[in-house]
Amino acid sequence: MTQVASRGAARRKRHDRIRLRLEGTESRPRLAVFRSNIHIYAQIIDDASGKTLAAASTAEKELRGSKQTKTEEAAVVGRLVAERAKTAGIGRVVFDRAGFRYHGRIKSLAEAAREAGLEF
Repeated sequence: MTQVASRGAARRKRHDRIRLRLEGTESRPRLAVFRSNIHIYAQIIDDASGKTLAAASTAEKELRGSKQTKTEEAAVVGRLVAERAKTAGIGRVVFDRAGFRYHGRIKSLAEAAREAGLEF
């Protein structure tokens, strides 16, 4: 059995495996999520044209310095990216969790985006 050098390398390997099956199209773009130690980022990407259609993150000026927990901040980002997607005319997306487990901040962002009207 082979071992992976680090947790980050293992996540990248899982992400590559996931991306073999997932692709964002014009009719159903990809909601890509990245979680760092401090911030969480979400982008809606049309892979066919290679363009980001909507994005939100906790690194934005209006969300920085919040006194909420990271999970609550992820929910805010989920609602914000869903609102921006609606203004861009996007209602359905494919969820790309980027090799992260579907729990905690990733789950909070996804559920908030669903509640705000995104379908995936």
